[in-house]
Amino acid sequence: MTDELLYEVSDGIGRVTFNRPKARNALTFPMYERLAEIAADPGEVRVLVLTGAGDKAFAAGTDINQFRSFSSGQDALDYEARIERVISTLEKCPVPTIAAIAGACTGGGAGIAAGCDLRIASADARFGFPIARTLGNCLAMANIARLAALIGPARVTEMIFTAKLYSAAEAHSAGLVSEVLPDQDALAARATELATLLKGHAPLTMRVTKEALRRLRENLPPDEDLIRLAYESQDFREGMDAFLTKRAPVWGGR
Repeated sequence: MTDELLYEVSDGIGRVTFNRPKARNALTFPMYERLAEIAADPGEVRVLVLTGAGDKAFAAGTDINQFRSFSSGQDALDYEARIERVISTLEKCPVPTIAAIAGACTGGGAGIAAGCDLRIASADARFGFPIARTLGNCLAMANIARLAALIGPARVTEMIFTAKLYSAAEAHSAGLVSEVLPDQDALAARATELATLLKGHAPLTMRVTKEALRRLRENLPPDEDLIRLAYESQDFREGMDAFLTKRAPVWGGR
């Protein structure tokens, strides 16, 4: 597993690389856990940069094979609790976090990017949650709240209902990313430049600011019934099977 998520430290900058390029850097549960470990204790660094290996993806969501063992609604609740714990830990990371996004940034990968403090992208980036077209599952309320805080409820509705992947230009216009770079080399250079800038700034100012913003989203109502509704459905099983067998799903609404 260690080769699937790399962590390197150089000159006060920590670099996390999702390293499954043949699988478009789809995330396994051990990769999520390793990310949480790093975010909770990044060591003697002043900034974290997150990126994906290869030229196709930042991270194309959770590896669908991770869902094969699901047999109950509790499995779904445990999964969403895991994702929330990981992203919340990333939000609480004591140093600034930068997502350097190239290629596909979808599902769990998009959730991780939304949990970072800053997001920059190359021109080929695509960002979204195409679950209404693929798996038929749902996002937990905490993830919806993160997205709504970034781009507003109307755009969240459009993104999920239409299963639309935002282009880099659309993501910039919506406020998902702060900068768009012409290519992946320029993206890597800008990520280093931005990380170098931040590591020279007052760490407590940035730490207090990010924690204050996180606390604004804390008061969320329960959503267990919503998660069960999606993940216990026949549609979720149909969507998962269709995805893995590379066919179009047939939705039944139940």
